[in-house]
Amino acid sequence: MINWQNIFIYGVALSAMACSMVYAAIPGPSGDSSIVSPQSKVEELWNDKGFTEGACVDVDGIIYFSDINFSGGLGKIMAFDPATGKTTVFSSDSGQSNGLMINQKGKMLAACGANNGKQCLAQISKKGKVKCLVDRYQGKKFNAPNDLVVHPKGWVYFTDPRYVGTEPLELDHMSVFRYDPKSKTVVRVTTDISKPNGVVVSPDGKTLYVAETNNGATGLEKNPPQKPKKRMTLNAFPIHKDGSLGKKKILADFGGKETGIDGMTVDQNGNIYAAFRAESRFGIVIFSPEGKELAYIPTPTLPTNCTFGIGKDASTLYITAGSGLYRIPCKIPGFHPALPVKK
Repeated sequence: MINWQNIFIYGVALSAMACSMVYAAIPGPSGDSSIVSPQSKVEELWNDKGFTEGACVDVDGIIYFSDINFSGGLGKIMAFDPATGKTTVFSSDSGQSNGLMINQKGKMLAACGANNGKQCLAQISKKGKVKCLVDRYQGKKFNAPNDLVVHPKGWVYFTDPRYVGTEPLELDHMSVFRYDPKSKTVVRVTTDISKPNGVVVSPDGKTLYVAETNNGATGLEKNPPQKPKKRMTLNAFPIHKDGSLGKKKILADFGGKETGIDGMTVDQNGNIYAAFRAESRFGIVIFSPEGKELAYIPTPTLPTNCTFGIGKDASTLYITAGSGLYRIPCKIPGFHPALPVKK
């Protein structure tokens, strides 16, 4: 059975081995060379003993990423400065943050999970302090907010699955939600995904991409199923003018034998860069907006998320994988749907 705890152990083991390896030994990217050169190499920037996730970029080019504590201790948010190459602790208690993103006002938002986490959509202050914006839907606690994306209109779409944690499940479904910062209200936008994970918006703001990553277990089962029923897909939802979603379209179905997509980002052409976690072929898979695979970037260990830099770094893809942070030069600048313009 594949679950996140097993994947975490597997990922750390691979990462530990990879630290003593030259990443030039890893096969280079394949596919469309106008997206990423086959000569490009993955570079390790930082590695520790945790589990990295949720990379995002700020207007000053700093790359933030979550460092989740799977033992139930305090999670962290780290900050990597491309100018100096240094990585520092931004938040020493992240509420078990996972997905991160900067909104139009320059505020960092975080999807904080379970396992002794905040189980909420939160705002992170400049000093790294966590403030929950919303932690319930219809009076019931969220399962474990996992990933988020800020729409150009300010709406925050976030996913609420559960992979690990001992907290009871109060909601009747693992859903995608939308938070409106103006009214401070939250609505469930779809139940048409059995277990949502990564989420991202197209550059024109008209499509919400959602990864369905259903491993068939919540981590709460006393006797986990020996052959869990899994569902791994990539989906597209039209976004209506009021922020509601239209009918789902399945762009890719990866079957139920291995894990599918975790976090995602997009480039300015609308291509989807997905952290693909199948143990037989893990790395960043680049899809067209229609779901056609265009290119593939192998990673040293199982990836969790990715984001692009900005400015001179706009075509650099930053990747969280295992217990580390990596980067690789690509050809097309990334798209950030809500990042404010630096003054």
